[in-house]
Amino acid sequence: MLPPETIDAGDLVLRRWVPEFADEATEAVRESLPELAPFMPWASGAYDLEASRDFIKRSAEKWDTATEFNYAIFTADGDLAGSIGLMTRRGPGRLEIGYWMRTRFAGRGHMTTAVRAVSEVGLGLPGIDRVVILHDAANGASGAVAAKAGFTEIERVAREPEAPGETGLDVVWERKER
Repeated sequence: MLPPETIDAGDLVLRRWVPEFADEATEAVRESLPELAPFMPWASGAYDLEASRDFIKRSAEKWDTATEFNYAIFTADGDLAGSIGLMTRRGPGRLEIGYWMRTRFAGRGHMTTAVRAVSEVGLGLPGIDRVVILHDAANGASGAVAAKAGFTEIERVAREPEAPGETGLDVVWERKER
């Protein structure tokens, strides 16, 4: 069973990524590079329309193989506010949530709302009993979202840093089926 292609999250609407969103996605990433680049290896000054198109194409392929479900986050006014996804890479029974917020929409509770919404969707899928969030210890904003969305920190795991602002220590948060 696949998650829905659109999720109504109150003041936000999460929509499966489609090619028509590429221009605005490029604009959102480019204007948010100061916040994204320290923690997202793909976020660099080289990010362009082709990178957005490639992300959306890969998102469609992964959706079709039921390995990753990526959503664009839109405000009630129709502005692209960020991205969020559910990924199967943590093994059976678990989905990982990954996300980023466009700078001008940060600090308004939008990402907490989006995380709660995709968590409910994920936990409603057959065979899924927990959702997890991983972020580098230096990324306090991601940790704040996880805590506000009802996740519990369960461990810290060392790894090689991949982006310039990372410490190499992942904080792992979890929310279980109720």
